[in-house]
Amino acid sequence: MRLQSMTGFARAEGSSGRNRFVWELRSVNGKGLDIRLRLPPGMERLEPDIRQLIGECVSRGNLQVSLNVTVTEAVVEAVLNRDALAAILALREELGDLVDRAPLKLDTLLGIRGLVDIREAQEGEDAVAARDAAILGSLKQAVARLEEMRLSEGSALLTVLKGQVDRIAQLTDVVEADPSRTPEEIGRRLAVQLDALLQDNGTLDRDRLHAEAALLATRSDLREEIDRLKAHVAAARELLDKGGPVGRRLDFLAQEFNRESNTICSKSNSAAVTAAGIELKVVIDQFREQVQNLE
Repeated sequence: MRLQSMTGFARAEGSSGRNRFVWELRSVNGKGLDIRLRLPPGMERLEPDIRQLIGECVSRGNLQVSLNVTVTEAVVEAVLNRDALAAILALREELGDLVDRAPLKLDTLLGIRGLVDIREAQEGEDAVAARDAAILGSLKQAVARLEEMRLSEGSALLTVLKGQVDRIAQLTDVVEADPSRTPEEIGRRLAVQLDALLQDNGTLDRDRLHAEAALLATRSDLREEIDRLKAHVAAARELLDKGGPVGRRLDFLAQEFNRESNTICSKSNSAAVTAAGIELKVVIDQFREQVQNLE
């Protein structure tokens, strides 16, 4: 599977009968999948289908989804209020000879308020079903275009992230190969510490000697941190090669990378190791920032 970015934009449009519609989809970073819909009045019934369709292709990100529907050709119809007409005719019969018995003319009926309503013609069930199907079909096109854009950005991110992981691996090797970690260098530093103790006190305090030797040995031992960094590098490479929605797991690895680099800096007894640890932190921060864009 390929990596997907969480940012993207897509647009699709179509028509059905007298209706023209336009979809616009905008996607940005998010902890989960949050779909915010803006639908025209009367289109709320489509919401479950819309959410299901998007969820089949997108698993993470904040999405703003808007649908705009316009009627390209207005068709009106005259609707007769039959109850009102029946009431008027009944009143005419009741009044009898008090009113003119001539047949009612159309212009007279149209002049009676509320008797005839001129309104936009309502579409039949078949036309509405065809329109809804066309709208959902157009949404599929928009989602496919959004996915294509997210995949394209994901491919660009993959190159950047692999380069950053390679750099983390290189800096880990620098720390591992530093001369300060050799037994000879550790012995030399211990001898310097012993000389300082003897100069301060003139006598050798065995307990303090043991404590200083243990502290120096502990600070010089970066084996665990190096091993964990190498394991995290291998895990990150595996996830990047696997692809798919791996953003959260890579974000967790970024936190673990940062933890080990902090420990290396705090335990360092060498300027070169400290410099490598600081650069590690910079690269790891850049890695984590880019990972935030992944699905």
